[in-house]
Amino acid sequence: MNIVVNRRALRASALAMAVGLVLVAGCKRDAGDTATAPADGATATQPANIEAPVAAAPVELRDVIENTPQAVIGISYPTDIAKYPGLAKALADYATAARGELQQAVDGLGNDKPTMPYELSLSFEKVLETPQLVVVSADGSRYTGGAHGEPLVARFVWLPEQQQMLTADKLVADAKGWKAVSDYIGDQLRERVATRLSSEDMDPGQLQESLRSASRMIADGTEPSAENFSQFQPLTGTDGKISAVRFVFPPYQVGPYSDGTQTVDVPASVLAPHVGAAYAGLFAQG
Repeated sequence: MNIVVNRRALRASALAMAVGLVLVAGCKRDAGDTATAPADGATATQPANIEAPVAAAPVELRDVIENTPQAVIGISYPTDIAKYPGLAKALADYATAARGELQQAVDGLGNDKPTMPYELSLSFEKVLETPQLVVVSADGSRYTGGAHGEPLVARFVWLPEQQQMLTADKLVADAKGWKAVSDYIGDQLRERVATRLSSEDMDPGQLQESLRSASRMIADGTEPSAENFSQFQPLTGTDGKISAVRFVFPPYQVGPYSDGTQTVDVPASVLAPHVGAAYAGLFAQG
């Protein structure tokens, strides 16, 4: 299946207790300045070609722990994320959509009680915070019957100075750029699979078939389009600039469920030549 004095520990403990009620029942389905040299009309902190910020209304995020005979829900948020209202709203929207799909499944039960309670486990964690970038990860699962839960994997990259989300279609400027990303990531994933399979005890024919099957799945999941690389998180160096971008692939995209969530770090040297001009200043140069 994809208080202690500290408030964070309290949330984690409470979430673990709630989700644990389901888990014990069985396996479930499972970056420095951002601005480039200002163009006409652009300020030092507002890169050219980026839309003017639009202030978002404040959003209050509260952790959720719910336990009923039909469903168990656990959702946790970073404690201070509300100081970025636009980001907080994006997290709230994601959680609301996840809960809505769970509730739809629960409503479908009518008066029936599931063999195992349906479950939503979702944890938002702030993994990077600089003046230019705030990155939040969302990981969890939603179980609505079957052998295991549906994995929930998302990444949110917020630009505080512009009050905007950095998405894949903005990050890379064109199809040529996505081809470079696709080629690099595909090579890394195939090498990873080949190394793992070669260490397993299987005859040559079985090995070759396993490699072909894995390569097909990798090729399908890494076709050069923004959609296939929508989940990513920048990694920064000591200067605060992006030194690499970690692309995140949920189960089933580039491998079977048993392989879990997979990631590949694409160095800035590969990615930066293809980044949209408005965001080039976020990246390490050279």
